[in-house]
Formats: sequence, C-alpha cells, structure tokens
Amino acid sequence: MDLEQRLRLLIESHDEGMYEDITETTSLDEGSNGACGACLLEMLNEGYIMEQAKYRGRKVKLGRPSIGDVRKYKVFVRDPDTGNVVKVNFGDPNMEIRRDDPKRRKSFRARHKCHLAKDRTTPKYWSCRFWAKKPVSSLLKGK
Repeated sequence: MDLEQRLRLLIESHDEGMYEDITETTSLDEGSNGACGACLLEMLNEGYIMEQAKYRGRKVKLGRPSIGDVRKYKVFVRDPDTGNVVKVNFGDPNMEIRRDDPKRRKSFRARHKCHLAKDRTTPKYWSCRFWAKKPVSSLLKGK
C-alpha cells in the first residue's frame, strides 16, 4: 500500500469516527470535515491521535503495546499488505527485561539483529523496541 492509498484510508477512517483525539488543544481547521490529509497524517505520526480499528468485533487501538493475555505483551497493528488488523504477541511472561544494563542491551540487540527489524507485524520488531533506550512505561502508554 503506497502513501497515497494509506492517506486516503486515514481520511476515510477519520470521517467514519475511527480516530480518537487524545489532546484537547488540537484542532483541525482545514478540509470539509475539519481534517486535511497532511495534518491528519502528521498528527498520527506524532502520536496526537491514536488510530482505532476493529479486531474480531471490538475496537482496539493500533500500535499501542499493552499487557498480554497469551504472552507478556500484545499489540494490534494493521498489516500493510492485506490491510487487516493483526494481534502481535511477544515476550516471555516468566522473564524479566533487564535492559538497564548497557552491556545486556547491546548483546540482546546484536543477538536478535534488531537493526534489521522493520516489519511492525512481527514480535521481533516490538521486542527490539522494548530493548531500546526508551523506558518501557512510555511504550505501554503509547508515547
């Protein structure tokens, strides 16, 4: 799916009420429904609005990790190839993330080849994000 198709999907989803505004100070003054495509895309990328979608009949927030039911964490993402929402489970519930030690973090990221993890629909991508320098608590809050 190229950028133009993705942008059209974002605008259609915005018109259908599939986006939740999480800042009260944000306003969109352009466009017929108060949303221009470029502004919407920029706000989505910066985290001002969270994309919502339906997964098995219930609304879920996309790209926001949370405590998992099958594994330690779960996250819902849209598959760019099919456009479907998929649930990605990752992490061992019996293990602790000890990523505050720089040697361990470097070893984990090298062992799992985190520099190659680009596909958001894989557990490897999300696990590598949790082993970055950014605090896990901010990842769980969606920041």
